[in-house]
Amino acid sequence: MKLFLLRLLLGLAVLMATLTIVLHLRYGGGEPYPDLSGTPLFDEGTIEVVVTSDEPIGNLAVSEDGRVFYTIHPESRPSGAKLLECVDGAPKPFPSEEAQAQFETPLGVAIDRQNRLWTIDHGNHGTGHAQLLAFDLGTGGIVHEHVFDSSVAQLGSFLQDLQVDSAGKQLFIADVSFWRKNPGLIVYDVERDRARRVLDSDASVSAQDWLIRNPTKDMTFFGGLVVLKPGVDGIAISRDDAWIYYGAMAHDTMYRIKVADLLDDSLSDGALAARVQALGPKPLNDGLSTDLDGNLLITDVEHGAVIRMTPKGELTTLVRSDKIRWADALSYGPDGWLYVADSAIPEQMLKSKTHIRAKAPYYIFRFKPGIAGVPGQ
Repeated sequence: MKLFLLRLLLGLAVLMATLTIVLHLRYGGGEPYPDLSGTPLFDEGTIEVVVTSDEPIGNLAVSEDGRVFYTIHPESRPSGAKLLECVDGAPKPFPSEEAQAQFETPLGVAIDRQNRLWTIDHGNHGTGHAQLLAFDLGTGGIVHEHVFDSSVAQLGSFLQDLQVDSAGKQLFIADVSFWRKNPGLIVYDVERDRARRVLDSDASVSAQDWLIRNPTKDMTFFGGLVVLKPGVDGIAISRDDAWIYYGAMAHDTMYRIKVADLLDDSLSDGALAARVQALGPKPLNDGLSTDLDGNLLITDVEHGAVIRMTPKGELTTLVRSDKIRWADALSYGPDGWLYVADSAIPEQMLKSKTHIRAKAPYYIFRFKPGIAGVPGQ
């Protein structure tokens, strides 16, 4: 019996050591990233609080008439409404309390020029049903829905950000693929009800070996065995529908590719990858947006900042504030306002509900960057 127990303990020790090595090799490591932010163009006093929430914010979209819609971040495991509208300063389930049963883990939202609110639900990392829903903002009714099959929303996928073209006919979705480690883009044709993956695990969508150092904490877990190194996260479309911009969070370069190339399903994987263009160095980013002058707006998750990148790749820090715990999603609203969802990821990811409640409230901010954009995106 003693020999059996000794062998059992030895076997368990070997198994644990093997699992530790595998976890570290697949999910660990990471080097500090240089700070690319500079002196902000606008001081901290220009930043306004728009929404105060008891639960962590996910993504947001602001309509052309100033309506503010947002999700509660699924990593915080919300128990109540998951898609909300801020009405008279208070959260209201959108489109209704009863409609919340349609959602599993909604995160990304965008408003198209047809006055529809699009939501992307990653289906709990691909273990459930990842889906697109579009709501008419006038009636609150569902006007489009699509459930992705497992060839698109793979097990371990994380479909979490989306953009829609001006005609409302093509959607572009980022799969950050935290656990599967197969990030890529998804092109969805609304009229044909057809989705396909592109640029799977291409170097431009994949994480590099960087460690995200947020003021709240370094983004490591389980004693450093697992490091948050996300693939493609932010995605944006140029205002002329010509380009898709994207950046893997743990990556040093921003990229773009022509929309026409993404829509050309005759291109091989290699031919499509060859058409990706590098724009220049970027911060470790989450959400993106574009303005009417062709600039790219980039969040900086390490420094509570929003940075503008010109078409030539030049960077200007617009705002930087300790109040912003994790600059997440961006959305333009009317009158030149740019809205910033602060998801406070370090305070919610793999944290207890008690901890999450203790770190409330959570915020949506806004400021005027000096150049307008298209509301809802």
